Amino acid sequence: MLRLFETYLEGCPQLALQLYIFLEHGQANFTQYAAIVVSCCAVSWSTVDYQIALRKSLPDKNLLNGPCPKLVYLFYKLFTLLSWMLSVVLLLFLNVKIAFLLLFFLWILGIYWAFKKQTDFCVSTSMEILYRIVVGFILIFTFFNIKGQNTKCPMSCYYIVRVLVTLGILIVFWFYPLSIFNADYFIPVSITIVLSLLLGIIFLLVYYGTLHPNRSEETKLDEVDGKPIQRDCRMKHFLME
Repeated sequence: MLRLFETYLEGCPQLALQLYIFLEHGQANFTQYAAIVVSCCAVSWSTVDYQIALRKSLPDKNLLNGPCPKLVYLFYKLFTLLSWMLSVVLLLFLNVKIAFLLLFFLWILGIYWAFKKQTDFCVSTSMEILYRIVVGFILIFTFFNIKGQNTKCPMSCYYIVRVLVTLGILIVFWFYPLSIFNADYFIPVSITIVLSLLLGIIFLLVYYGTLHPNRSEETKLDEVDGKPIQRDCRMKHFLME
């Protein structure tokens, strides 16, 4: 859990900065391309790695076995993250204040949702509040099931909003003249954003539709990114250790 938090808290701002510098200067060598790819893959893989470790730690959860589910889950996180990060960077070119206000608003919504779900992951109130704040930050970039409950509706709403915001950013960019942004990159970047988001949604549907470890159970629960429901095990104190 701590490694996941560390990766998102450090990796996402770093990835946004790398993309911003790349698009601003319009020139990049192999090292810069490799750094962007590695950063994006590292953030995405941290979620997969966490899911694998968490399911091994929880006796009431099926294991994420086989390379196919892991790869599909990785591609789902990778493509949705890449699409969103590029959209955020485009918004930064448009207006830095608007971009930060949007991210702050999404962060507040994530924290509110964590409090509304009444998470009970930590053993102390102060650590639980910190946990919810960090979860809210992660929710800016990817969906994170913070409690062992069916999240079909919240996840659907999350990605519907993601699609609408992404399309809104692209539409505004098409009609807003920018001198600082290299116009030669806009069409390829726009295509990359749309295709990445589309591929990410497709991999999401494939994973939850056919490859989810609990798909054969009568009562389905999504991945548990927190304390399991009505189950006392070492994960109760995992964040504190």
